[in-house]
Amino acid sequence: MHFEFSDEQDMLRDSIRKLLGDRYGLAARQAIVDGESGFSRELWRQFAELGLLGIELPEAVGGLGGSALGTMVVLEEFGRRLVVEPYLETVTVAAGLLRQGGLDRWQDELAEIASGERIWTLAWSEPQGRFDLGHVATVARRDGEGYLVSGRKVVVAAAPWADRLIVSARTAGAGAEPDGVSLFVVDSAAPGLRLDSYRTLDGRRAADVTVDQVRLGPEALLGEEGRGLPLLARAADRAVAGLCAEAVGCMAELNRTTLDYARARRQFGTPIASFQVLQHRMVDMFIAHEEAAATTFFLHRALDEPGGEAAQLAPAAKVQVGEAGRLVGQQAVQIHGGMGMSEELEVGRYFKRLTAIDIQFGDADHHLARYTGAMQAAALAAA
Repeated sequence: MHFEFSDEQDMLRDSIRKLLGDRYGLAARQAIVDGESGFSRELWRQFAELGLLGIELPEAVGGLGGSALGTMVVLEEFGRRLVVEPYLETVTVAAGLLRQGGLDRWQDELAEIASGERIWTLAWSEPQGRFDLGHVATVARRDGEGYLVSGRKVVVAAAPWADRLIVSARTAGAGAEPDGVSLFVVDSAAPGLRLDSYRTLDGRRAADVTVDQVRLGPEALLGEEGRGLPLLARAADRAVAGLCAEAVGCMAELNRTTLDYARARRQFGTPIASFQVLQHRMVDMFIAHEEAAATTFFLHRALDEPGGEAAQLAPAAKVQVGEAGRLVGQQAVQIHGGMGMSEELEVGRYFKRLTAIDIQFGDADHHLARYTGAMQAAALAAA
């Protein structure tokens, strides 16, 4: 399949590669992961200086006014280096939600994101939720003109780093509410908010978040009361696209390192890259990566098109990229042998990140069911 990026996007890719350089090698990344904060504030500031944190934001808030394809370039390169900084959570998801809430209303907050001043994340997943955006047991009760919010969110990525969280809560009975779900901006230092932080499989940080009678003013409401589910759905599609882009970068590096290893590793006096069975495996890995890259490209392009097919493409891409990631990751580990999962090689780290990506914002089963439902609904509508 033929797809290509613009000259500006290619220049952006080169700039990111130059910035990361050797700073995200095996030892450098591990030092960041093992550090007290778990990510690099210095690199985060440099991302802001390069314009990466405002790549899709308008110039009025310090952004570059770019496209979703620019975000794909960033996250693909971040995937190649296993960058742990909370770009997806802050720039792709949170800033995207704030833009949906209204540029005029959230202009200052978007400017803080673009400048690297604040880190944001979305707290939506709940126990027993099974990736359902509409499964919201957290409750926001009216308290004068404001709200009292109580509930629990689980596996909130980047929460230990976040200055502010966007929390979904149910506001049933507050008026004409198609879904009864509202979104609220909550400061991480708000009384009644507690984080139980931990390190995830892929070396990142997450937390289970408890909100206990957190008092919020009316200005904390993002969007219209009781109409937050469509905003969440669009944000989730953007998150899926970003995760797919990161997975494409991970797969590209796994393919490269596996081919290099197969050319260097000798058995029976010859490089194992000459063994036909391994050649077939590496061809399958190459094809899986190319298909995933093409699907991810078209998904990001659809995000830029008004009335595009992003809602249909997102679940399809998540399923395909998830399957491709498993194939590439498993074959890379197999070809490297037992040391493929050792800490001395990055192969295992890429495999762990691909495994984590596969279940973020919904696993393959969830998105396959979602895609099937959408296609059935479209067929009934056309009948």
